[in-house]
Amino acid sequence: MALYKCKICGYTFDEDNIEEGLNIPAGTKFEDLPSSFKCPKCRMAKAMFEKID
Repeated sequence: MALYKCKICGYTFDEDNIEEGLNIPAGTKFEDLPSSFKCPKCRMAKAMFEKID
């Protein structure tokens, strides 16, 4: 699984450890999230995330 970081606020979305309260099933890949997904911290669009190693 991978990590994706919001380029605006630095929030990290971890496919292996999805936070409770996001209403996203465990194991969901970032690319499978709907285009309407927004950063839970700063509310920026999914397009503002970048994959990090």
